Amino acid sequence: MSQQLINLVEKTSIKSEADVPKFDIGDTVDVHTKILEGDKERIQIFSGTVIARSGSGSKEMFTVRRIVAGEGVERKFPLHSPRIAKVEVKRSSVVRRAKLYFLRDRVGKAVRLRERRR
Repeated sequence: MSQQLINLVEKTSIKSEADVPKFDIGDTVDVHTKILEGDKERIQIFSGTVIARSGSGSKEMFTVRRIVAGEGVERKFPLHSPRIAKVEVKRSSVVRRAKLYFLRDRVGKAVRLRERRR
């Protein structure tokens, strides 16, 4: 009974299939995030490689990693958050792992992933 109630509540906060694009681990994405600054709202773009996805339903999260000024920066986003305006897939890569945490130890050209041809 309680699981049915949880599912009903989660359905209201889950975005539709049209709002959430299909992307996989290893894809290079642009995440458009709504930022509140005072009374103004603007969109900030965080672009990088998806290294992990976890959770399910309204609690689904994905981790994006990028290199800024020689330093690795990772950010976790809730997939169904109203703060996420959109997720654009820029490039797909061929990967053989579910989590790409090994990229944390790599530097320079070793971070590159082989592109998937479509």
